[in-house]
Amino acid sequence: MDLYGRDLITTQEWEKWELEEALDLAARMKRDRFSLEFTHLLEHKTFIMFFYNPSVRTRISFEAAMTELGGHSQFMTPSAGRFKTSKTAGETVEDAAKVMARFAAGIGIRILEDKVPYYGAGTELLREYARWADVPILNMADDRFHPFQGLADVMGWAEWYGEGPGRPNYRALEGKKFVLTWAQGALARSWCSVQEALLIASRFGMHVTLARPDGYDLDPEVIEWTRRNCEENDTTFEVTNDPVAGLDGAHIVYARNWMSPNAYQDGEFKKQEEIEKAMKITGWTLDAEKMARTDNAIFTHPMPVDRGNEVTDEVASGPRSAIYDIAENRLHVQKAVMALTMGNL
Repeated sequence: MDLYGRDLITTQEWEKWELEEALDLAARMKRDRFSLEFTHLLEHKTFIMFFYNPSVRTRISFEAAMTELGGHSQFMTPSAGRFKTSKTAGETVEDAAKVMARFAAGIGIRILEDKVPYYGAGTELLREYARWADVPILNMADDRFHPFQGLADVMGWAEWYGEGPGRPNYRALEGKKFVLTWAQGALARSWCSVQEALLIASRFGMHVTLARPDGYDLDPEVIEWTRRNCEENDTTFEVTNDPVAGLDGAHIVYARNWMSPNAYQDGEFKKQEEIEKAMKITGWTLDAEKMARTDNAIFTHPMPVDRGNEVTDEVASGPRSAIYDIAENRLHVQKAVMALTMGNL
């Protein structure tokens, strides 16, 4: 398999066997983290991390990944340069991308909902960089997709239903019921993580249920992709506005707040209005009583968790919570993809 030079904007754009190759390598890297087989794969190479939005897990995990592969990561923000916008003169994406590609083996970009004027603009920016750069563009989370989170998610689920850390069993996920449920929250979160979870769960043969209140639909294209993935795997895809019934028989429950489709008005993200609207909707906090309706499901979440709103502490810190395992897996899946796309394995 040759993934050298490939961009990763969303998992949906990679073939399933390509995802499996990356995940298999990630598991090997997790089992033998500092093996000499891996620690020189990106020696002397630089990875540029372009952050429009701050992050704890993303920055630390990507920096650690590049270090453990023998390379170097370089952090930058838009304020570090003079970039052209709709309101200001400056360097174009074409020029910036071509120059960065002369310096680095790959470029990661993180741009979320509050840094764009409309939904989808973040993904458009990544695709513009991918158009001009001749090195891999890796999506560290945009307003539509979060591919590394999706890979970390499915690896974690397969470890829980497999043989434990570093020994996932993806076949064991086939036929399991995955529930993605909207949750009350005070953060007005983007759609990227939850949409990637729908895509990856449906690609790996799971029955998928989406539970959300009226007025909180997700991207129609992502919904159609999810539906098509399920059809190809002969599994079901259901959508409900009931915060309880959809949990019946679930094996994996993903509870997270996300913004409404009306979050952007006149080129502005109305964060406070979204928070106020979400906090008025009751009955959508995941608790032990709801989890009791499942088939001893694991709880999954990309973090940070809005405890007390999205989910109770009893569930988030309970014995069936996979959140820390999945957070760790961000490191391993990122190492694998970076090695494959930047190291010519």
